[in-house]
Amino acid sequence: MRIGLLTEGGYPYATGEARLWCDRLVRGLPQHEFELYALSRSAEQERARVPLPEHVTHVRAAPLWAPADDGRTYSRRERRRFADCFEELVHGICAGAPDAFAAGLYGLAGLAREQGGLYAALRSESAVRALEAACRAPGASRTVQAAQVTDLLEFVDELEGMLRPLSLDWYEENARGEGLGAVDVCHAAAGGVAALPGLLAKRFFGVPLLVTEYGVQLRAHYLAHLGGAGEGEEPRPAVRALLAAFHLRLATEIYARADFLTPGNGHARRWQERCGATRDRLRTVYPGMEADRFTSVGDAADRGDPDTLVWVGRVEPAKNLIALLHAFAEVRRAEPRTRLRIFATAADPGYLADCRSLAAQLFPDEAADCVSVGENPVAFEEIGGPEVPSAAEAYGAGRVVVLSSVIEGFPVTLAEAMLCGRATVSTDVGAVCEVIGGTGLVVPPRNPRALAEACLSLLGDAERAERLGAAARARALELFTVEQNVAAFQEIYLRLLAKGSERPDGGVPFARPPEARVPGHWTSPTWAKPAPDPTSEAAV
Repeated sequence: MRIGLLTEGGYPYATGEARLWCDRLVRGLPQHEFELYALSRSAEQERARVPLPEHVTHVRAAPLWAPADDGRTYSRRERRRFADCFEELVHGICAGAPDAFAAGLYGLAGLAREQGGLYAALRSESAVRALEAACRAPGASRTVQAAQVTDLLEFVDELEGMLRPLSLDWYEENARGEGLGAVDVCHAAAGGVAALPGLLAKRFFGVPLLVTEYGVQLRAHYLAHLGGAGEGEEPRPAVRALLAAFHLRLATEIYARADFLTPGNGHARRWQERCGATRDRLRTVYPGMEADRFTSVGDAADRGDPDTLVWVGRVEPAKNLIALLHAFAEVRRAEPRTRLRIFATAADPGYLADCRSLAAQLFPDEAADCVSVGENPVAFEEIGGPEVPSAAEAYGAGRVVVLSSVIEGFPVTLAEAMLCGRATVSTDVGAVCEVIGGTGLVVPPRNPRALAEACLSLLGDAERAERLGAAARARALELFTVEQNVAAFQEIYLRLLAKGSERPDGGVPFARPPEARVPGHWTSPTWAKPAPDPTSEAAV
């Protein structure tokens, strides 16, 4: 089978789970050919490409961060066609009209496919005027109607970057056998812009589209831009409203057209259903984790220091370490011997400094006498040092692992703690309850007292903590391994092919022999044609 894997800011560039799950999937299915179509977000990211297995036959990349001016200018007729399509697109964005949005999107894609890139047209004065007319038209929200010229220019600039996949040469098969139009299945590793090439391959060539979302892109956009959690200067209200409307319309189109959707958890699945995805095309597929990395800790008789709480993750505001430190202050008042070890996989420097400062205020360094050096009961550490060389060692440092987040999608660190056989105390956010499944304690978010009471209940009952840890490990080994993840996608790939082809030319998967795709000057497309229809006159 020939699979086109679509990514944005992930495999084969980024580190972390965005890359790892794709890498595990590709390596777990060596019997198939994979072609990577990657959208990169920065020049630094592109320099960090990971090694790829041999059955990744092609890698094609396109930057979303660099200018994409191909010098193409349109004739008067082409400009008129662009204006008509762009007016439909922005009308769909501003007025919330999904049919107009889809018509404009595919119209622009067809124009780019036939006449070249859209860079100059999208940045033209006519594009700005069309956007302004759509913002002022009846049906637009009050915030959008108040857009100023600077807002329109900023949004058009953002829109050009998000629509850049429309102008790529990824679709028709080239002389080397590359092209999304020739693959058997398009698999988008995320929603949003990453799935846009898959939408076009389905539109132009009828290629089945599978979309996987472990973190819903629409939700991520809302959190980053509408909630004020983004980096740098926040967009103005009108720009935020236009960006939100675009992402909503794009998500709705993706969920309506995809042949199959695989959310990574029930929380993501509910978002997709509310945006129009139908249940018959949905199947929850949990992320696959390498359970072997945690076997030494999970199977060990040592259950960790009974007086130590462990936290692992990225130090950032969404993780709410401030509330955890206040909760730990209550734990210390009840159990003075308790320690808290915070292991950072990455950190927001400013937020980390705030957490260190609060820990120093809440817990002055303790010393046995007036001449010895004090020690703070809260330790900030990094994974990879001589004392803690791996994540498994970090989880194994204590008997109880804590998650204090106010925002979560799929809590990867929680599943890793479960694989290590540790009892957990977590806040009820995102997919936490779904992951825990009754094998840990869950408390309301932003409630330090409830978090402290739950931690104390496990610290004071070693038998209960051990029982919950064993149940957690059994659950994680059943649901969150690489093996279950790879098996699920193998079944889904075959299911998509078994449904039959929707290709406009009537092509059938596997109709051409593999030899037809072997690169070389002797490869001729004339002998690699699909088999003739037995009902046709030529076949008779």
